[in-house]
Amino acid sequence: MFANESYSGSKEENYGMLLKQLTALIEDEPSRIANLANASALLGVFLERINWVGFYMLEGEDTLVLGPFQGKPACTRIAVGKGVCGTAVSRGEAVLVDDVHQFPGHIACDSASNSELVIPLRRDGRIIGVLDIDSPEFARFDETDARCLTEFADVLGKYV
Repeated sequence: MFANESYSGSKEENYGMLLKQLTALIEDEPSRIANLANASALLGVFLERINWVGFYMLEGEDTLVLGPFQGKPACTRIAVGKGVCGTAVSRGEAVLVDDVHQFPGHIACDSASNSELVIPLRRDGRIIGVLDIDSPEFARFDETDARCLTEFADVLGKYV
């Protein structure tokens, strides 16, 4: 059983279970696309109060291209340094935004999104893309989400 299990522990315990589920899903699968697709589906079931979760993968050194996701159709290409996703790549760190409407240069792919968390995805220490999560709620994400989802991205990065 995977994401349809009930998560009844603390927030940290639930994230621990999520990491175990992710590893079980991807550790024996060599396909990058399959692993990203399953990771976005797993997060889509696990995370409450979100309206989009998925990946943008770095193409060349200056463009993020839409990858597997769960949610409404999204922006296809984002320049590094632009929007929350591009900013996470240029800074090389997670970017947590409580109110995307106050973020300079925010790219509104879905006008229903009000908060966002973007985490760089790395392979062998090099950024290869980002995990992007949007919510219709303001201030949906906190530091625990950022820390635990960075661990999620770190595990995933080993397999993509």
